[in-house]
Amino acid sequence: MKLNQLRAPKGAMKKRFKKGRGEGSGLGKTAGRGGKGQTARKSGGIPAGFEGGQNPFQRRVPKRGFNSHFAEVQIVNVGALDKRFNAGVVTPEDMLEAGFIGHKNLEVKVLGKGKLTKALHVKANRFSESAKAALEAAGGKAEVI
Repeated sequence: MKLNQLRAPKGAMKKRFKKGRGEGSGLGKTAGRGGKGQTARKSGGIPAGFEGGQNPFQRRVPKRGFNSHFAEVQIVNVGALDKRFNAGVVTPEDMLEAGFIGHKNLEVKVLGKGKLTKALHVKANRFSESAKAALEAAGGKAEVI
């Protein structure tokens, strides 16, 4: 069998019904569009939600809430890291296991609140200036990922 010999099985291809081909066809004259008016025209019709000039529902109901345009950031303080981790590398995965952050997909920002006594190499998305200074003063490093 060749590609030019392929045919759809019998009954698989249904012919499109042509509207407006005489009264006897069942869909002649108005072609299923009813009587006259806006909806009978080819480009007629009304937009979704239109209520005949009455104030539409989506404008009548009160709007509540607020969507912030700032990215959601999880915050960790250097003092908390100092209490939980020994000197070495601290990644967001380690912070997640320790319970400092709730989600691995959200950004992590380290802030400089608390005392730091160990040399921690912290990997996070953001650092405050005070957190960078505290990490470097303790002999650690702040690495942006």
